[in-house]
Amino acid sequence: MLTHLAGALGVLGLLTVVPGPDMAVVTRRAVASGPTDALRTVGGIAIGLLIWGALTVAGLAAVLAASPTGYLAVKLLGAGYLLFLGAQALRNSRRVAHATPETGTGTTAGNPWGTGLVSNVLNPKIAVFYTGLLPTLAPPQLPAAWAMTLLVLLHATLTLTWLGSYVLLLSKVRHVLERPRTRRALGRTTGVVLIGFGLAIATTSG
Repeated sequence: MLTHLAGALGVLGLLTVVPGPDMAVVTRRAVASGPTDALRTVGGIAIGLLIWGALTVAGLAAVLAASPTGYLAVKLLGAGYLLFLGAQALRNSRRVAHATPETGTGTTAGNPWGTGLVSNVLNPKIAVFYTGLLPTLAPPQLPAAWAMTLLVLLHATLTLTWLGSYVLLLSKVRHVLERPRTRRALGRTTGVVLIGFGLAIATTSG
């Protein structure tokens, strides 16, 4: 069992550290609102993973993954949300020159918990990942439901640790991030990245 868990931990760890929409969303929040809101966004992302995990254990995620209409609906909603966040980041980058380090840009709307939660829940790739790959990593010594629950908790913990560490790293260089030129550059970069991820999700099949 320990061998299976070690292998699963390695695969989940690798998938966690690969940059994706979650990191872009966290970066956007860290640049616009600071590390505290960014950590709350990370918490929202982790809650989203737990929701997907619960749906997977209940069998609902498999239904979504097998339903072309349902998958397309969630995919388009998720892509649209990332496009919205990207456009907002680009808009905010134009206003950063009028902000102060204490107040930030003053234009980041929405609850940070909700931002992380919605961006993750509207990612149908998580459903495919949890119903397709995760069962192959489950220790056969445990009942299927318990094994999947354990893997989901491991994935959420790894995500919290990785993205939380990333936010703390950004906080260490906050004096650099607070420079207007840096904030504008990062705002534009994360905006373009989020839009790119949104377009990629919208145009990929399956």
